[in-house]
Amino acid sequence: MHQQTPPCTTGDPTALNPAALNTTALSSPPLAPSPPFETAPAATRRTGPPRPAPVSPQRVQPAIWGVPRAAAQPGTRGLAELPPTHDALICVALPGLAISTAQGQLSGRGLEGFYRAGRRLLSRCQVRVAGREPLVVQALMTEAGQVRFTGVLRASPGAGPDPDVLVERTRDADGTERIMLRSAAPRPLRLPLEVALGTDLADLAEIASGRTGGERPASVRGAGLRWSLGAVRASVTADPPPTDALASAGLLRWEFELPPGGTATVELRVRQDGAGPVRAAGRAATSPFADARATGDTPGAEALLRTGIADLQALLLRDPAHPADLYLAAGAPWRCGLAPAEALVAARMALPLGTRLAAGTLRALARAQHTGPGPRHGMIPGPRRDAGPHLPPGSTGTEATLLFPALLAEARRWGLPDQETEELLPAAERCLTWLRTAVDDGTYLCDPLPGRPVRSETQAHAHRAAVLGADLLDAFGRPGAAGLRQWAERLRTTFRDEFWIDDPGGGRPAVGRAPDGRLLPHLDAAAAHLLDTGLLGGGAYAPGLLDGRRTEQLARLLGSPAMDSGWGLRGLAAKEAGHNPFGHRAGAVRVAETAVAVAGLAAAGHEKEAGALLRGVLAAADAFGHRLPEMFAGAQRAVGGAPVPHPAACRPAATAAAAAVLLLTACAGIRPDTPARTVTLRPLRTAPLGELGLTGLRVAGAPFAVRVSRLGLALVEEAADGLQLGA
Repeated sequence: MHQQTPPCTTGDPTALNPAALNTTALSSPPLAPSPPFETAPAATRRTGPPRPAPVSPQRVQPAIWGVPRAAAQPGTRGLAELPPTHDALICVALPGLAISTAQGQLSGRGLEGFYRAGRRLLSRCQVRVAGREPLVVQALMTEAGQVRFTGVLRASPGAGPDPDVLVERTRDADGTERIMLRSAAPRPLRLPLEVALGTDLADLAEIASGRTGGERPASVRGAGLRWSLGAVRASVTADPPPTDALASAGLLRWEFELPPGGTATVELRVRQDGAGPVRAAGRAATSPFADARATGDTPGAEALLRTGIADLQALLLRDPAHPADLYLAAGAPWRCGLAPAEALVAARMALPLGTRLAAGTLRALARAQHTGPGPRHGMIPGPRRDAGPHLPPGSTGTEATLLFPALLAEARRWGLPDQETEELLPAAERCLTWLRTAVDDGTYLCDPLPGRPVRSETQAHAHRAAVLGADLLDAFGRPGAAGLRQWAERLRTTFRDEFWIDDPGGGRPAVGRAPDGRLLPHLDAAAAHLLDTGLLGGGAYAPGLLDGRRTEQLARLLGSPAMDSGWGLRGLAAKEAGHNPFGHRAGAVRVAETAVAVAGLAAAGHEKEAGALLRGVLAAADAFGHRLPEMFAGAQRAVGGAPVPHPAACRPAATAAAAAVLLLTACAGIRPDTPARTVTLRPLRTAPLGELGLTGLRVAGAPFAVRVSRLGLALVEEAADGLQLGA
């Protein structure tokens, strides 16, 4: 029954084409290996406070399929500890970033600073008023790209314990910082303001590996300071101009006379010379996202949706050659470039906010598609991605290629016009042709590298692409649909027999099959993709690779304490060998996979398990200020506890932000079919969030609103003209 897997016939899509994908310097994955740390030469000039000594790189290299990781990834010379992000306040308006701690001062340590396109333009910005640092009493993210710090100090002699000067700093990802002084003293105050500035002009890869080389010497330029490193030049200008500017100390100084109740404001502008102000795609363009809102019994739902949409807006990038095409960066700070698979996943989750993001993402990736001869013809390029302790790295290019036709088919259901769909259809056909060529006369889609396993997750992606792709081809009278459906049916039959492991507990799906035919039995979150079958016409979901009995068993497994941490779905079951609560594919909770599980369980009718995961991730969102990271530790939830952050997680992350949309719309069970002018509702009858109202969504290009009662009944409150409620 478990015969030898046929050899793979696909190419090795391990290299991105940065020019084609318009990636930035931040497109490497968060756990990518980096060279050993290097110390700065003794002659390197440093100003300001001493920098901490670099940490030695990790040398532990777990084996992959019996081969040391360093051997499996040529060129790896060691893994460096990344600067932690879990407690950072990350302002995003790409290509601009501003990263701070809750103390407000930019000290030059870790990731702190203002960035543009992966280059740190300013690493140190320390404020002193009347010779003292203000005491920061509040740090508040006011929007995705802005943070405000409120500080106080006592400036009047003998005034008692109460502060009488307010110092408010507003830091923006576009490279501006406003410092406002307000006096509450009963008599006039003379307040000197000093701002110490410095930068290393390092790129993010150097910062991640600890090889920044120290601060650069400053020079006075107009109303501020300037630094240079080779051809890179950065400057800070001040309004009003400072009274004094000292290049040797990197210091700007003002003298203010404040009457009782008086204020004084200084604005600093951080710029890369020759680049002009940061023009964030999410701020300069008309938003591709509907202004959706959530109301109801769960207060966190409203904040989660609002924050998720704001983060999606902040992560938008535009194709420079095609400015109308917007797509999402994977996440900040480590992955601010286009990652094809993650961009497609996020665009698919965000379809209830409109189809414009999906169209822009698909067009951008169609231009990057391999169209030349050879086994990669039709593939979307993508790098390899770590798959945890039990599997070798997988190809995100394969995943992206299979997601492309599925996203196009579902975007059409949500309202993508037929003209735009037809323009993208040739690229989708190339993806489907690649799929048929890759499986050839076999049944399974292999990993693109020889000797790799046949992954069940890949079969789920391939099956969805075939079924939804066939539906798309039929809709436009294109050939090939029958062959795709026949292969999908054959895959369903063989998968149920050859990828299921029977045991006394009811069995489980294998995560994959080794080249010698052995089934790989460990349970991980990738199994949730077996429930993500895809949306067809008439509000129907496509058939899946598992039958009803096996789907029910998988639901029990995903809802078990081994997988459900109480905060979301673990990446690897707690009882499996190699489980690590912080392992990004070995036990950490990945928000996007939790959302996929919730939506898939809800669609399959397993509401108990879906509701438990949903409530858990919403509780985690409350603890993270409703800005969910891409992942966090898979530690078990306890009374009075809180989710434990992952120190290297992107936050915000595109898939986590878009997951907020999928999680909430799954409660209402919205299944549109715009070509048939219908929308079907399959709400969760258990109403796990109580009453829930969703307004400002988009179906068929028009506003859509739905309300789910505490009894699990759904009511459409707003819809496009002529849109009928399906059966």
